Amino acid sequence: MDWTPEAMQRYARHLSLPEVGPAGQRKIRTAKVLCIGAGGLGSPVLLYLAAAGVGRLGVVDHDRVDVSNLQRQVVHTTRDTGRPKTASARERLEALNPDVEIVEHPVRLNRENVLEILRDYDVVVDGSDNFPTRYLVNDACVLLGKPNVYGSIYRFEGQASLFAPHLGGPCYRCLYPEPPPPGTVPSCVEAGVLGVLPGVIGCIQATETLKLVMGIGVPLLGRLLLYDALEMRFREIKVRRDPGCPVCGEHPTIRELMDYDQLCGGIGAGPGPLTEDEVTVWEMQEALLHPELGIEVVDVREPHEYAVAHLPGVRLLPLSELPQRWKELDPNRTIYLHCKAGGRSMQAVAFLKQLGFRSVKSVHGGLQAWAREIDPTLPVA
Repeated sequence: MDWTPEAMQRYARHLSLPEVGPAGQRKIRTAKVLCIGAGGLGSPVLLYLAAAGVGRLGVVDHDRVDVSNLQRQVVHTTRDTGRPKTASARERLEALNPDVEIVEHPVRLNRENVLEILRDYDVVVDGSDNFPTRYLVNDACVLLGKPNVYGSIYRFEGQASLFAPHLGGPCYRCLYPEPPPPGTVPSCVEAGVLGVLPGVIGCIQATETLKLVMGIGVPLLGRLLLYDALEMRFREIKVRRDPGCPVCGEHPTIRELMDYDQLCGGIGAGPGPLTEDEVTVWEMQEALLHPELGIEVVDVREPHEYAVAHLPGVRLLPLSELPQRWKELDPNRTIYLHCKAGGRSMQAVAFLKQLGFRSVKSVHGGLQAWAREIDPTLPVA
């Protein structure tokens, strides 16, 4: 890089660090980093990597800025509401550091485009918020031999690690071989998240990225860093590479990308086939419109979810309280149970059937299916 007076001044605090210096700053300047997501985690990652002078920053996000994002997605501002997140982020980052090349990828990653997008970058930072994308990015990184700087957040807790089998460490599947059943892990929309939490985890991801680019320090390779904001405590667990891992193990069975929406029951993939323990949202609507049928409809989500959106005439009995309150239900009555996507209501059905309830059904697809098929104004996305 050309050491212009402006560059010397801009990166002076880096240049004065013996561990960085001109050589390290030059490595930062020539690095190509791809950030998956321009949301809660992506915001601090992008801001700090741009400020550090990373030569090329790619931004992947197919979403638009919503006012509900602004409590934590600090790369965007109120005036950006409604704009594509990649465009909003690019404008902010170029204003912060015009030396950095910002490349927009305003698409949703899938198995058709992910390898082509990731191929041109040195480091991938995963700031995604859903399981299909995490497994997709992991497998693509393993197949391409790219380091995957991982982070995730939930309510008041976060975690971060570096997945890089080609460097001798584990991959995401070594830690989480299979995704959880759909609906069993609430999203940030359902569970909420402390606004500053992604700032902490995103800064850790940005730090790991810069260390990796410069080849300094001890990376989070083989270590999962856990952060509890309420206790203000960090702890660490070791993550070993799994010899039986289907993608990075000794005898991998995953040699090409798969349908990750189907694998995870994720975004864009509707719920699977109807089972004998389920009813459709149309049947739930019929029960609500005709009380004379004697069918009780119960919402098993949490109170804060119910407060945001619920169906009139539906009582709330959270799954978390069901073991203590199940006697409030009539075991001889037909009961339809619903949650957001159908996962938690299926757990409730299984629990009640063990107690002798004869006619309990889960609503297939939950409120997401209701919003998709009956009332698109219901705010459950």
